[in-house]
Amino acid sequence: MYERSHYDFYSWLKSIMIAFILAVLIRQYLFTPVIVSGQSMEPTFEHNNKLVISKIYKIHHFDMIVFHAPGTEDDFIKRVIGLPGDVIEMVDDTLFINGKVYEEEYIQSMKARIGEGQRLTEDFATQVPEGKLFVLGDNRRNSMDSRVLGCIDEESVVGVVKFRFSPIREMGVPK
Repeated sequence: MYERSHYDFYSWLKSIMIAFILAVLIRQYLFTPVIVSGQSMEPTFEHNNKLVISKIYKIHHFDMIVFHAPGTEDDFIKRVIGLPGDVIEMVDDTLFINGKVYEEEYIQSMKARIGEGQRLTEDFATQVPEGKLFVLGDNRRNSMDSRVLGCIDEESVVGVVKFRFSPIREMGVPK
């Protein structure tokens, strides 16, 4: 009787240790939860939204990423607008990437809130250097992004947003 309960204890302990090690490895190398802080990604994400980011990724235009912000100890969440070598232009609230017009559906509700004749995003033009990314917040009037920080290092990227799990009414893959 003693040996059986002793065996059960070690079996449970072994299972718990394996689960713990797997959880640490998954969080360290595959996925990790993050909490949005601030308003720079509204209306896509609001303050205190809870997300899951993937640490295994290939970055594409318009992906939402979490990165270590230069000059701070903070991590920021922004949308990738420019990849290395891209020429990015904003003219009269119209985005051009390498001369092609892109409709930014994710900021249309913000554009609708501003007054007639006002712009959501000021005009600018830049070329993204190799090894860098150009990022913008969706809340263009309230975002510390590449317009202020400059292009960010690709190595500073922590992960790509894959899923929102809170609030529950907005759970799912964000766009």
